[in-house]
Amino acid sequence: MTSTASPPASSGAPTTQTAAGGSLLLYVALGGLAFAVLQSLVAPALPILARELDASVADTSWVLTAYLLSASVLTPILGRLGDIVGKRKALIGVLVVLAIGTLLAALAPGLGVLIVARVLQGASGAIMPLSIGMIRDEMPHDKVSVSVGIVSAIAGIGAGVGIVAAGPIVEHLSWHWLFWLPLVLVVIALAGAVFAMKESPVRAPGRLDLVGAAVLTVSLLALLLAISKGQAWGWSDGKTVGLLALGVVALAALVAVESRVREPLIDMRLLRQRGVWTTDLVGLILGFAMFGTFLLIPTLLQLPESTGFGFGKSVSAAGLFLLPTVLMLIVFGVVGGILVRRFGPKVPLVVGALCVALGFLLPAIDHAALWQVLASGVLVGIGLGLAFSAMSNAIILAVPAAQTGVAIGVNNVARTVGSSVGTAVIAAVLASSVTSQGIATNGAFTAAFWTCTGAALLAVLAALALPSALARGAVDAPGTGAAPDRVPAGAGGH
Repeated sequence: MTSTASPPASSGAPTTQTAAGGSLLLYVALGGLAFAVLQSLVAPALPILARELDASVADTSWVLTAYLLSASVLTPILGRLGDIVGKRKALIGVLVVLAIGTLLAALAPGLGVLIVARVLQGASGAIMPLSIGMIRDEMPHDKVSVSVGIVSAIAGIGAGVGIVAAGPIVEHLSWHWLFWLPLVLVVIALAGAVFAMKESPVRAPGRLDLVGAAVLTVSLLALLLAISKGQAWGWSDGKTVGLLALGVVALAALVAVESRVREPLIDMRLLRQRGVWTTDLVGLILGFAMFGTFLLIPTLLQLPESTGFGFGKSVSAAGLFLLPTVLMLIVFGVVGGILVRRFGPKVPLVVGALCVALGFLLPAIDHAALWQVLASGVLVGIGLGLAFSAMSNAIILAVPAAQTGVAIGVNNVARTVGSSVGTAVIAAVLASSVTSQGIATNGAFTAAFWTCTGAALLAVLAALALPSALARGAVDAPGTGAAPDRVPAGAGGH
């Protein structure tokens, strides 16, 4: 693909570009926050949803599963579509779908309609890759790494906010408000995309690889459905084993198909680059760790004090203990972007993974005091903020600009798969040792914290494998390394 330089800016351009960049950052951050909040907001409310909708907890869990499957399948597909037709057009489309899905969920009269609404909400997972692609294309170059850091941290921030806010919302309002409140953010983001954004000039003209999209869909649906439902069905159950086998075979078929087509959905040559596959591996592992935090800490805090190790907090109070984690994600998402500009992505990625490991090591050694639980959340928040920022910046340094959407989309899918695996594994560890009342024992919590510590240490090793050649400052200097390849709309294709 031929690189085409932009014409020199006029003397008044920097101020205008900076103002437009600030507006862009605000609206994409709001859209990303709404999507991330909706991902986790319903989890603490599942028992209430089951009671209000007169459904079993197993059936109600599809509210989470439907969202997860839809987001995983459609994020890379719509990210690639944005690279082809224009990121703003695709972003407006997914925000419209998110608004419809969220409105439908708020009005849902029953579980069936709510699950359909969640599928529509999950389809907007491409907000993140499209937003990061637009930031790369449109923001002033010296603002890119920090802006990417902020938007990347939104995934963790939104997940934490969702869990924190769910308790007070269902206790003082109703479950319908779990969707009315995020809808406000979606509408503002949509209005901003329609009226305050311009289309990115960077495109990858071509056709959407429908065969690759179909094979990817089969692979992800089979794998994630097996992982999500394996605990309930049984890991040796025929459905679980069959779906896992189908997912692995389809994944192998995807590699074969995408290596041969002229315009692949996912360019396997990019995924073979060390800067890309190491970053995706870190994303997979830290996705595991992130939901370890959001599952373990609230559960531990809500256990009755009579257990001898629980803290007897309400759902709302337990959620508040995650606020320091969320605040650290916000602050260190920005810090991560600054560090990327100065040192490149490897330093904040390694340091971030180390902080996550320390954050789990502390309660693995002892979690008898509240300060240990709080300190764990702070360390994990710092680590995830640094790592999420560094991961997205590493991806945009390693791939051509015209393939940013699909590359970031794949990284997001890796995090989602990691989150699913983490939730399933942690639930299995907690269920492995329970009291006669069915409550996980203190030893089970200790084992779960050690499991997350081990996963985070694997993330450290993967981060150390990231090439140091992804040089500092390259994010802000299109034209260096593999990152640029900026092709205005209408330019030639491959």
